[in-house]
Amino acid sequence: MKYSNMERLGAQPSLLGFGCMRFPTTPDGHIDRVRAQAMIDRAYESGVRYFDTAYPYHSGESEPFVGEALKKYDRKSLYIATKLPMWKVESAEQAKEIFAEQLAHLQTDYIDFYLFHALSKDRWAKMLEQELIPIFEQYQREGKIRYLGFSFHDDYDTFERIATYRQWDFCQLQLNYMDTDEQAGMRGYALCEQLNMPVVVMEPVKGGSLATLPEDIAQSLKAVRPDMSVASWALRYVASLPNVKVVLSGMSTEEQVEDNLKTFEHFEPLSPAELRTVGDTVRAIRARIKNGCTGCRYCMPCPFGLDIPRTFSIWNEYGMYPNKDRAKKRYADMEAAMRPDQCRKCGKCEAVCPQHLPIREHLAAAAQELSAL
Repeated sequence: MKYSNMERLGAQPSLLGFGCMRFPTTPDGHIDRVRAQAMIDRAYESGVRYFDTAYPYHSGESEPFVGEALKKYDRKSLYIATKLPMWKVESAEQAKEIFAEQLAHLQTDYIDFYLFHALSKDRWAKMLEQELIPIFEQYQREGKIRYLGFSFHDDYDTFERIATYRQWDFCQLQLNYMDTDEQAGMRGYALCEQLNMPVVVMEPVKGGSLATLPEDIAQSLKAVRPDMSVASWALRYVASLPNVKVVLSGMSTEEQVEDNLKTFEHFEPLSPAELRTVGDTVRAIRARIKNGCTGCRYCMPCPFGLDIPRTFSIWNEYGMYPNKDRAKKRYADMEAAMRPDQCRKCGKCEAVCPQHLPIREHLAAAAQELSAL
């Protein structure tokens, strides 16, 4: 197993981290504890030493399960990461109560990597107002937290404001070869390098989308490395960045565990030629976008209640990544009145679209393709 060196912290986590939000489940929706335990055991025995959970994962089941699953191992031999649910916290006292609950869930006296979960501009402002940082800095001084950081979902300017507010021990960013300009993106990664702040990467395979590429694109990757999976390219891309110290993979099957172990047990950074192949892959995927909607929302509100940008977001994503289950779920989650088949073809949207898209024509095509799912 490849291990990282967080020199400033004195920590050496495995480069592959086990993300504990997508365990296999039973028909009633609960964690399949037998399979999940076996998957954790297989990962640990192969050298995985970083296990990332959070208060809401699996509707609150993940933390207690992870605590139970890991208690058989020497506590000092592994790192546990969990997170404070910022959307739930309404007061400093509640934050303290949740933290105590998390220690009990995880059956431990301390958390190795503790994160303020999914920070955004509004959550950051609320967190400062509640004066939460001093509370958790005190927990760190008491040894209840070893390393204090945050995970992030917002724009770069917000990220820079948070990242430079204090000396964080680490941060967790969404990053993959398709999302280099999304959220904090590669600009955020570069800032972390400047600040000597280790990065933990989430969504390296973009929720599984980069493991289920269109067949022609997948074959171009397999032609270069027939011995490696399509998903391994995405994992190796982020793991090749020198300041990425942990790459989280939310493993939900035994096959995913084995594939990830194969990638990291004999880890090879991407070569310059392989980086060019990734660049070719990015361009090929983007060429499959159905239309050029930028999500600017000039077309909104639609007088008949349609959510035009959301429709095109689902349609474009499905064009790039033929993940039928994800597209079907996203489309099903839309209210019926907001779906493209409700278009009355008034043309108001086309009159204001900066991209001059034939929106009515595209809505009809999206309705036909997505409703067929």
